[in-house]
Amino acid sequence: MADRNMLAPVAALAAWTAVMWLWMYVTRIPAIRAAKMRLDPNAPRGSQMAELPPRVRWKADNYNHLMEQPTVFYAVAIVLALLPPTSTGPALGWTYVGLRVVHSILQSTWNKIEARFTVFVLSSLVLFAMTGMALAAAL
Repeated sequence: MADRNMLAPVAALAAWTAVMWLWMYVTRIPAIRAAKMRLDPNAPRGSQMAELPPRVRWKADNYNHLMEQPTVFYAVAIVLALLPPTSTGPALGWTYVGLRVVHSILQSTWNKIEARFTVFVLSSLVLFAMTGMALAAAL
């Protein structure tokens, strides 16, 4: 029997990613207008966005981070959802999502690298535990 409880954290992280996408553009578009920036398709990638204030760029940086390691989370969580239920799988999934939300808020508002790194390491350890569970159950 599959563990449908593993799908809720997957959907929650996808929803959080949509929130970050919105926050990125609600912040970025007014900053581009305020700077009277003319978007140049021939400019080197990222050079124009680097001209924006750091507090604006932080949201985009975080959105990009949500396209990186969380993709492994999605795959592992779906594997766990297809396997027999465990008591710790959903709890680890929600823990990972919570830590990624905290990471997003830290990066998008304060961007203290040491704090972000601590939360990133903690979320990575949770993801590695989930990966180990998925591997052990799948073998």
